[in-house]
Amino acid sequence: MTVKIEAPGGRPRYLQLATTLVNEIRTGRYPVGGLLPTEFELCDQFGVSRFTVREAVKQLVQMGMVSRQPGVGSRVLSQAPVTQYTQTMSGITDLRQYAYETSLEIEGQALLEVGAELADTLDASPGETWLHVWGLRYTDAHDTPICLTDAYIAPAFRAASGISGRMTRALYALLEEQFEVQIKTVHQDIRAVVLDDNAARRLGAEPGSAGLRLERRYMDARDALVEFAISLHPADRFTYRESFRRDWQVPA
Repeated sequence: MTVKIEAPGGRPRYLQLATTLVNEIRTGRYPVGGLLPTEFELCDQFGVSRFTVREAVKQLVQMGMVSRQPGVGSRVLSQAPVTQYTQTMSGITDLRQYAYETSLEIEGQALLEVGAELADTLDASPGETWLHVWGLRYTDAHDTPICLTDAYIAPAFRAASGISGRMTRALYALLEEQFEVQIKTVHQDIRAVVLDDNAARRLGAEPGSAGLRLERRYMDARDALVEFAISLHPADRFTYRESFRRDWQVPA
């Protein structure tokens, strides 16, 4: 799967509205047990369509913060998400947003001379020295991590600084700033896995339970690999959703 780059502001409006509603629930504007404004009221307040409002509220329902009851409305159930984290993707812009909405706790980093197996994965030559960064990613709503991450940064960028502590910034964005490189394309592969003992221990999950493995290759304008990242999620803490937009017309 290939994700094309988007201009800033390309995030769907319903996701922007959902973020605003989540923040307002957290601050008590809409208290637990109370109702959100009606669809028509939200349309008027934010100047958006009913479709946008419905999709935004659907996000809150899926997060376990709101329930919808016909004839009653949307009732607030919780001030914080009580279900798994949902990542919605429609472009590279959403990868940057994902980094802002979560935090990556850096556990360590080291220069790594790649062997034959890893070199094949990275499309590199054995013996090249890459920067290996690893850590755990968290959300504000959960004390347990939503994934463990291993990132491999190409030799040309291995001197990157500022990779430490709890980061709310995408690694690729940091590399873009420090080395004046621009990520043009991200190739992504997703597959189901079983969490081994080590991964389960780090994630606080059950060994042998289901997981989701996301591999992302961040490519520059020359289609050269800048960063390769692997994220391993417990299945019950993460949902991946992608938006598709129709770009053709049906003949009359």
